[in-house]
Amino acid sequence: MRPKLIVATGNRDKIKEIREILSGIKADVLTPNDLGLDFNVVEDGNSFEENAMIKARALHKLTGGYVMADDSGLSVNALNGAPGIYSARFAGEDADYPTKIAKIQKMLDESGSIDRGAAFICAVALIFPDGKEFIVRGECTGLIHDKIQGRNGFGYDPVFYVPEYGMTTASMTRSLKNMISHRGKAVRNALKILKAETDLFGSVDDKAFK
Repeated sequence: MRPKLIVATGNRDKIKEIREILSGIKADVLTPNDLGLDFNVVEDGNSFEENAMIKARALHKLTGGYVMADDSGLSVNALNGAPGIYSARFAGEDADYPTKIAKIQKMLDESGSIDRGAAFICAVALIFPDGKEFIVRGECTGLIHDKIQGRNGFGYDPVFYVPEYGMTTASMTRSLKNMISHRGKAVRNALKILKAETDLFGSVDDKAFK
């Protein structure tokens, strides 16, 4: 029987991306929805790591299996790290992505700063059936572009410009974005722990760990 890794998210864009990053492992990557679970957690931590672990612990309490949770967001230099852990809701609980991007652009314009530096940050929490806990992080640095570019990805991807590649993450192929992204790095770091700690996930495509 294939092992199961349950990911604490109901975000369709996020789980699609995580499944792509995890495509090399011999396991079923499931969500609470796949298991028919009513999973809704208040993320009241003070950091990405705290919020990721809050979600992971809540899901582990329900399932008792191998669980993974991430918390991620955008940190903008000129905004003192904002929106940070509030990236998903700083423009309002029901705000769509274009609204959030427009607010970031407005805040940057009003700041008067010429610093467009920013980073995508992702913390991933991993809990094993025996309760052993791990936390890892991944970051991707870049600039906030003053124009929308690209149609791939989601969230702030259309304005997150990576100078090394000369494009926004929304202009990248999915494979390139997953290779350099904050979430890609964090999830692969979590996979390295799985591979090191248990042979259950040992039979995997090594490409998933690079």
